[in-house]
Amino acid sequence: MQIMTLSDTLTASAQVELDDLTSLKEQGVQLLVCNRPDGEAQDQVSFDTLATAAQELGIEAVSIAFKAGEQTPQQVEQFVELLASAKNSDKKVHAFCRTGNRSTCLWSAASVSQGANVDAVLATAKQAGFDVSEAIKPFVGDTPMAANTTENPAKPSFDVVIVGAGSGGIAAASSLLKRNSALRIALVDPAESHYYQPGWTMVGGGVFTNTQTKRAMRDLIPNTVSWIKQSVVGFTPEANTIQCDDGQSLHYQQLIVAPGLVLNWEGIKGLKESLGKNGVTSNYSYDHSAYTWELVKGLKKGRAIFTQPPMPIKCAGAPQKALYLSGDHWYRSGALKDISIDFFNAGGVLFGVGAYVPALQKYIDKYKAKTHFNHTLVEVDGDNKRAYFKSSDPEKEGELLCEEFDMLHVCPPQKSPDFVASSALADAGGWLDVDQFSLQHKKFANVWGLGDVMNTPNAKTMAAVRKQVPVVASNIVSALAGRELTAGYDGYGSCPLTVERGKIVLAEFGYGGKLLPSFPTFLLNGTTPTWMAWVLKKDMLPAIYWHAMLKGREWLAGPKKLKALRDA
Repeated sequence: MQIMTLSDTLTASAQVELDDLTSLKEQGVQLLVCNRPDGEAQDQVSFDTLATAAQELGIEAVSIAFKAGEQTPQQVEQFVELLASAKNSDKKVHAFCRTGNRSTCLWSAASVSQGANVDAVLATAKQAGFDVSEAIKPFVGDTPMAANTTENPAKPSFDVVIVGAGSGGIAAASSLLKRNSALRIALVDPAESHYYQPGWTMVGGGVFTNTQTKRAMRDLIPNTVSWIKQSVVGFTPEANTIQCDDGQSLHYQQLIVAPGLVLNWEGIKGLKESLGKNGVTSNYSYDHSAYTWELVKGLKKGRAIFTQPPMPIKCAGAPQKALYLSGDHWYRSGALKDISIDFFNAGGVLFGVGAYVPALQKYIDKYKAKTHFNHTLVEVDGDNKRAYFKSSDPEKEGELLCEEFDMLHVCPPQKSPDFVASSALADAGGWLDVDQFSLQHKKFANVWGLGDVMNTPNAKTMAAVRKQVPVVASNIVSALAGRELTAGYDGYGSCPLTVERGKIVLAEFGYGGKLLPSFPTFLLNGTTPTWMAWVLKKDMLPAIYWHAMLKGREWLAGPKKLKALRDA
C-alpha cells in the first residue's frame, strides 16, 4: 500500500485491505476514515468488516463515503470537525478511497475552507498525484488560484497510466517499478481474471486443462499499482488524459496503450451462434478450447476443417498448431486413415518465414492434410455442418465454396479495439501508430505501445510482448528523467509450432523474417522439430510467464540499442 502524506496528522491511500491494518497501527494511526461507498467493486472489503477488524487493533473507523465527483459541503464540514477533534486529542488519521483521489480532494476542500493557503494545498495534492482544483473551487471565494491549476483538470493523476492488464500491461507495471519503485502507476482494466493464452492450444490438444491458464487478476497486479477496474472509452492525448466508462478521467505524464486486439466473432456470419456446438470450436476462446479436445477425441471418421483468417492475427501459427495436435492424436490412435483434414488459409503460404516451411510441410504430408490457400471463411452453418469460403485466388476471385465438415476449428478475424481505432492515436488502419524500434507514438511523445494493438510489423505473440516490455519501461524512465531514449526493439517474435505431442518447431524471428534464435544450434535447432522445444513450451514457458515476466524479471529479454537498430 502506497501512503501519501497530506499533513502532520493525516495520510491517505488507495483501498485499505485487512492485511494493511496492522501496518497502519504500527505507523501510529488511531482513526481510519473511509471515503469509498461499499459495492464499487466485487472484491472490495466492506466498511463494516474493516471497522470490526480495526477496532480489534484499537483503531477507530469512521465512514464519510461518497461517489467520485459527488463530494458535498456537508461532508467537507464533517471532515473539518473530525480532523479538528483528532488534532485536539493528538490522533493520527488515515483516509482512503479507491485510489486516494477522493480522500485528497476532501482534505483539500476542508483545508481551504478553513483558510489554508490555496497554492500550498494544490502543491501538496499534486505531490500526492492529484489535481484538486475542481474540488476546492466552492471554498476558494475570491482568492485566485495559480494559473496552471486547471491546465490538467482530470482526477486523479499518475506518472504512468497503463491501458490493459494483459501480459504487456502487468509486466510493464512490474518492470517500471523495478526501475523506479516511487512511480505512481495506474492499470486500467475491468477484467477479474487473467489468462495465459498461449496455453489454450495445449488445452485443445489435451495437454493442459483450461483452468491451468487462468488466475485472479488481483493476485497478479503489483500491490503499489492502482487498479482502475473500468473500461477505457477514449483518449485526449493533447490534454494527457484518458476517459473511462464510469465518466471519470485519468491524467498521466506517460501513457502505455496495451489493450490487445479484439476477436471479431461477428465478422463471420453464423459463427457466434454455432460456436461450442455442432462440431464448431476454437482454441482462441478460453470457453471453447476444451471443446476442441472433446471433438478430437470423439472424431473417429469424417472431415475436419481448420481455418486461418487474413492477417493480422495473434499467434499466426496457432490455427495450424490445432491441426497438427489433432492430426497427431488421430495418427497415434489409428483413426487418421478414416479422417480427412483440410486447412483453409486466407494467406498464400503455409508460414510467413520460409526457413520453417520445410519442417512444417513434412507434417502436413504426414497427416495427409490438404491445403487451400487464398480462401477466407465467411459463413458457418452449424446446424447443417457447412462452412462457406470466399476465394481471393486471381483465377477464382470471389468464388464461393460450400464445404461440409464433421469438425470445424475456426480462428476468428481480428481487429483493433474501437476506442483505439477511432482515436487520434490510430493509423489509417485503426492500429496504434508507433515507431517500430522505440515503440514511442509517432505523434505524441509521451504515449507508448505494447503488444497486439500496435502497427509494428512483427508477429503478434506473447514472446514479442516479453521483449517489448523492457524497451518501453527503459524508455519511459529515461523520458521521465529527461534523458535520451536508448532502448530498442528488434521485432523479435516466437511461435512454438507444436507439430506433434512431444515435438515443436521453435520459430524465432524478427523484423523482415530475420532468424533470431535464443539458443545455440547445437542445443536447439529452431528449423527442425525437437523434444527440447516441447519441454520449453510445456514445462518452462508457463512458469517463466507467471513467475518471471509478470514480476518484472527480464531473463533473456533485455532491450537492444536503439541507435544500432536505426542505423542497421
